[in-house]
Parts: sequence; C-alpha cells; structure tokens
Amino acid sequence: MKKLFLSAFMLIGLAFNAQAQDISKNALGLRIGDNDGFGGEISYQRGIGSNNRLEFDLGWRNSKDVDALKLVGLYQWVWNIEGGFNWYAGVGAGLGSWSYDKNGISDSGAFALVAGDLGIEYNFNEAPIQLSLDIRPEFYLNNSGDNQFREDSFGPDIALGVRYRFN
Repeated sequence: MKKLFLSAFMLIGLAFNAQAQDISKNALGLRIGDNDGFGGEISYQRGIGSNNRLEFDLGWRNSKDVDALKLVGLYQWVWNIEGGFNWYAGVGAGLGSWSYDKNGISDSGAFALVAGDLGIEYNFNEAPIQLSLDIRPEFYLNNSGDNQFREDSFGPDIALGVRYRFN
C-alpha cells in the first residue's frame, strides 16, 4: 500500500511538473473586487521560478466614514492548462489599518490576516496583458472585542485582475 501511495504521489508530481511553464518575470496592474470596501488594489506579481511567483496587493478605502489600508503578500504555484490559460493556488498573509468617524463616534485599529488564493488567468500572446479571476478567502486574526474592523473573522475576496506583463 505504501508503494502504491508513493507511486501515485510521484506521478501526480511529474504531471504538475510537465505542465509548468515560464511565467512572466513581472506583472503590474489592478485587482478589482469588493471585500470590506477595498474595491481596487494595486497588484504586483514577481516570478521566482518557472511555475512560482510572489504577489503583493495594496488596497485602500477612502469613504465618507471609513478610511482603511491593506497590504497582502502571497506565494503562488502556477500550472499551465492550455492555450494561454493557467490556474494557480497560493497562501499568504497581510496587515492593515482602519479608522472610523461618524456622528462624533471615532475608532481606529490595525488588523492581521492569513489568506489562501485560487484562480485562473489568461495571458494574451498578441499583447503583454494578463486577465485573472480568483477567490482569496481571508481570515482576520485580531478581530475581537471593541477593536473590530469587521463583524466576523472571515472575508471571501473575489476579484478580477488586469495586469501588464514585462521583464
């Protein structure tokens, strides 16, 4: 049974390795979603191997009552599907701060989060543009007591990304 499990594990690893492709060294653009009012994020991807990359997203919220800033960093594994399509998965963490001021009531605080990431992307051959759609579930670590950024500790962040790829 151990040999069967080990053989299956090695075959899966070889299949993923065979589908790996060179990803862009750099990509810069926007990630547009709506998790906790962070409607847009500046997104930067840095390739660190043939199928691995880092992604950094800086989101901000500047509304009448709430101001907030969030920085998330993710490590991603990328696998080629076919014809310019890739799928990817990743893990990461983030930090942020927020302030609230309405009707004379003010509060502020900081938060930390851990996140996963799962998505699909398309890289155009004709132009150095990348489109992506992903879900990034975020779990807020210090979201309790009076210093709460949100009502619960979970935020599903679904977004569309548009990036310019360059070396």
